[in-house]
Amino acid sequence: MHSEAKNIAEYLCGLPEDRRDQISTVRKVILDNLPSGYEEVINWGMITYQVPLNKFPDTYNKQPMMYAALASQKNHMAVYLSGIYLDKKLSENFINEYKLSGKKMDIGKSCVRFKKIEQLPLEVIAKAISAFTADEYIIKYKALK
Repeated sequence: MHSEAKNIAEYLCGLPEDRRDQISTVRKVILDNLPSGYEEVINWGMITYQVPLNKFPDTYNKQPMMYAALASQKNHMAVYLSGIYLDKKLSENFINEYKLSGKKMDIGKSCVRFKKIEQLPLEVIAKAISAFTADEYIIKYKALK
């Protein structure tokens, strides 16, 4: 479900109360663990944590490079974790730790889907978010090109 919100407060206010509370909780985990150099904005119709264009303008689509995002979709909520896909070991560790948490894993190509916050291992999400500063993320990205 793509949001037309212009800012974070508007995005959150547009959600049903139960989703607003859950998205706000995950957002707090992200903000508490987000390394330096990222900005929190509404982009792509969701709450996005991205490398500002003035820090890294050389992207394939001329948009800021997304590191993570948080969204309320029609049938679920999702945390997008682009950072874990730039490092095979980090991705493998994420999946292993998720499984060890005992929570049911519902992972898509670039996101972790959940219907209730109790299904989400917040400590595993926090660790994935804290993986790279924006500068480290840019270096990883450039190494893959």
